Amino acid sequence: MTSTATTGSTGLRRAVTAPLLYLFILGDVLGAGVYALIGEMAGDAGGLVWLSFLVALAMAMLTAFSYAELVTKYPRAGGSAVFAEKAYGSPLVAFLVGFCMLSAGMVSAAGLSLAFTGEYLAAFLDVPQVPAAVVFLLVVALVNAWGIKESLRANVVMTVIESAGLVLVIVLGAWVIGRGDADLSGAFTPPEDSTVGLAVLGSALVAFYSFVGFETSANLAEEVRDVSRVYPRALFGALATAGAVYVLLGFVAPAVVAPSELAESSGPLLEVVRVAGFVSPELFAVVALVAVANGALLTMIMTSRLAYGMAHQGLLPAALGRVLPGRRTPGVAILATTAVAVVLAATGELVDLASTVVLLLLFVFLSTNVAVLVLRRDHVEHDHFRAPTVLPVLAVASCLLLLTQQEAQHWLLAAALLAVGVVVFLVTRRTMRARA
Repeated sequence: MTSTATTGSTGLRRAVTAPLLYLFILGDVLGAGVYALIGEMAGDAGGLVWLSFLVALAMAMLTAFSYAELVTKYPRAGGSAVFAEKAYGSPLVAFLVGFCMLSAGMVSAAGLSLAFTGEYLAAFLDVPQVPAAVVFLLVVALVNAWGIKESLRANVVMTVIESAGLVLVIVLGAWVIGRGDADLSGAFTPPEDSTVGLAVLGSALVAFYSFVGFETSANLAEEVRDVSRVYPRALFGALATAGAVYVLLGFVAPAVVAPSELAESSGPLLEVVRVAGFVSPELFAVVALVAVANGALLTMIMTSRLAYGMAHQGLLPAALGRVLPGRRTPGVAILATTAVAVVLAATGELVDLASTVVLLLLFVFLSTNVAVLVLRRDHVEHDHFRAPTVLPVLAVASCLLLLTQQEAQHWLLAAALLAVGVVVFLVTRRTMRARA
């Protein structure tokens, strides 16, 4: 790593400082997934949720090293699509990688909108889930269009709140353990209907969803000050922080609440709060709502910037590359990606959407980890981070292993999204040729 920053002209505002980037990544990784899906993990792995989080963290860290190298080497909006185009020299491959990332963002935002309008919101309002999810996504779009600096300031506040909520669960769990009302053996209870290795791996696939989000920061490369120095530190620091919180949560939750009870709850961390009896469940529900909202905002920031970057590469319609006057945010891309997320929220289920996100991102991660090795022959004038060669190789192996755990319906949804993407790509290319 070096201290020499990569600078250059960009249509986007360089307003993202080191603390803002750290909190962006932490906010995107920390919170939303674990608030909604830790019960699913307990259903797969029993009380060994903490071990599943460790496995998922290790796999996420391997790929994070590849992103640290490529983002600091090629600091442009577009992220993985930019890396694929440089590595493989094929517009179609670059498009498919970028569109996998783009689809994952829209699917994730749809899933988070359903998580927001589920049990946590029901503690206050009895409203139909799908219409509420649509309203939620529209509000997120308005904040996104307001401005990157304003959006990240909102992220700072929400990240502090959601992080405090998870720390609160850990403290309450420790309080229950300390007063002798917990069963520590619950954190070591193996799954009933599967071998430990397969169960932990299956649970790690769900846990991996809780760690994905770090890759979205690649699409802020053009808006980060001193990216070569700042990006790796923010990336690894945020992942390490999130990993520590998740592992502690994965230990205290099944110790305080039986794994079988966690598996049956759509608000599993709320069950821990109820057992502690020290904090109002309604107050914690507010914290959970903030966490999910923050995850959705950060995901849609990434998605719109990725669409903007792909449009400037000629991979998506040029209209998606337009920015709002004054605000300098990608307004058309925000509108288009929000519309797709609304359709997905109206037609999908949370667990299936989350698993499809992981499937799509695994293909992106495979491409990025291979691209690191391919692009070693390409030298740039500025200094950048360099990952040890063995790490991208191990990252490829981990992605292939996780792909074996995916179910048929998730492959079908991913294939349908990519088929739509290919049509858009072909139409875009034909339009460009006609104008040439």
